[in-house]
Amino acid sequence: MEELVPLNSPKAVSDLSNEDWKIAQYRYNIIAPIVNNVRGITVAKVCEMSGVPRRTLHRWLDRYRANPVLSSLAKTENKRNRYNYQLATNVEDVIQTVIQEKYLRKQKLSIRKVSLDVALTCREQGLEIPHYSTVRRRIHLIGEEEKLARRQHRSIAENKYQPLNGHFPGADYPLAVVQIDHTPLDIICVDDVYREPVGKPWVTMAIDVYSRMVVGFYISLDPPGALGTGLCLSHAILPKDLWLSSLDVKGKWPCYGVMRAIHMDNAKEFHGKMLERACQEYGIEINFRPVAKPNYGGHIERLLGTVLQEIHTLPGTTFSNTKDRKYYDAEGRACFTIKELERWLATFIVGVYHNRRHNTINTTPVARYLEGIHGSDTQIGIGWSEPVANELKLKLDFMPFVERTVQRYGVAIDMIWYYGDVLRKWVHAYEKPNVRSPILRKFAFKRDPRDISAVYFYDPEIEDYFCIPYRNTTHPSITIWEYKQILRTLKARGLENVDENLIFDTYAQMREIEEKAANQAAIAKRRKANERKELATKNSIKNEFEREEPEINDTGFKYDPNEEYLPFEELIHDPFNQNNR
Repeated sequence: MEELVPLNSPKAVSDLSNEDWKIAQYRYNIIAPIVNNVRGITVAKVCEMSGVPRRTLHRWLDRYRANPVLSSLAKTENKRNRYNYQLATNVEDVIQTVIQEKYLRKQKLSIRKVSLDVALTCREQGLEIPHYSTVRRRIHLIGEEEKLARRQHRSIAENKYQPLNGHFPGADYPLAVVQIDHTPLDIICVDDVYREPVGKPWVTMAIDVYSRMVVGFYISLDPPGALGTGLCLSHAILPKDLWLSSLDVKGKWPCYGVMRAIHMDNAKEFHGKMLERACQEYGIEINFRPVAKPNYGGHIERLLGTVLQEIHTLPGTTFSNTKDRKYYDAEGRACFTIKELERWLATFIVGVYHNRRHNTINTTPVARYLEGIHGSDTQIGIGWSEPVANELKLKLDFMPFVERTVQRYGVAIDMIWYYGDVLRKWVHAYEKPNVRSPILRKFAFKRDPRDISAVYFYDPEIEDYFCIPYRNTTHPSITIWEYKQILRTLKARGLENVDENLIFDTYAQMREIEEKAANQAAIAKRRKANERKELATKNSIKNEFEREEPEINDTGFKYDPNEEYLPFEELIHDPFNQNNR
């Protein structure tokens, strides 16, 4: 049990709030004449002048005389039951035993259940039963760290209460350690044609721990996987000048080069064969975060949190909790396509994040990165990395691959045939051709999901990739997501036997429907625009007419129904001619 603090022990001055300090000053000003033995001042007179009850005044005097400092008069909680009320030793022992054996366990019993167990135990031993509040106060004396460690897990308590190390081990220069992770973005994206909502995207990001520079990212509607991880890493390694130019993003992003090590959590997409082989190919060390140690990934998690905070300012955001999105129509306000969101994020990283001061490193990420490259008075620079000679090979090395045998018609992947002359010598190739039952040799093929009109074949003799197009070159290029949509459409029609021609015929029909719908949408938009324009013109003419009403001259003529009027040519009285009156 914790050591109990005496009732009259004053608090430290730094622990007192402004309100507590003012209360202490108020009380001292009331008792000061009595403390200083001012002539003619009595307790009764002070009580009459201040309106403070005599009993309260004596309590203030006792506290100040016991500890003659101003802080002794600060407002304190009622500690009678907590510190002064002494239970019998046997009862106290029962309470502590039940708390240790019942409350501080993974079963996580409630305080009321623990109090009941205390009462039953005391009753069995013939002891006085303590009040529920007494048991509750004993439990509240236990530190929160100990509660988490005993009732949940030691790692949870450590992650919450242990201080973070100020330096990540090994991150002593740029690209020494790169952390990578994924998160869903709190925003609804739209498609490129109809601007209709298509869902929330995912982002995979990589950060240089030394400088806090973002070294690469990848956005997709697909959930985290080997593909997003590979594309993010290849984006981190390769120069970004041409990519920024294609997005029309101004600014410099100087990060490129092969990192020494990557640091990831234990998600299954980080344990794939593709990533392991690619990292071994380029000499990248793979480090996984210790189990149940989220603090080891703090740098990338803080970056993702910063990005999400900025995302919440965009139209179409879903925010991070239901309260914020309750009265906000995220789908109705969505306006960003995946490409536009990619451009926005690149602009934020290059123009804002890299040039904003980071409190931990006491400078901007880009300044820290360049300092590590060029050197400073206290550190030798590592210099610029050599650009990768074969960029296509690097991109493909970090992409997932499938293994297929080469047939006379080429190679089939997802019911689509590909063929190229480079495959000829590998048709019906065997692993061990001289054995009695040879097995057909399988080769690695890779495909960019953004364009599956070609696959890339790695020739084991030449040790390089070759582009293998459709066997039927008349087929249009499509994305893997369009391909999956085609399969869903065919499945909805009840078609089980699907071949390549049916797939692309369906794709042509879908494209035709899309084009007609797009044309109809464009016509409807033009019609609405013309109607608004015509309505505005009519309103303008109407307002102009109302402003310029013709003046009507009063001739003084009044029609009399009893009088007979002659035809116009015989009128003697011309009401429109003032001279004939």
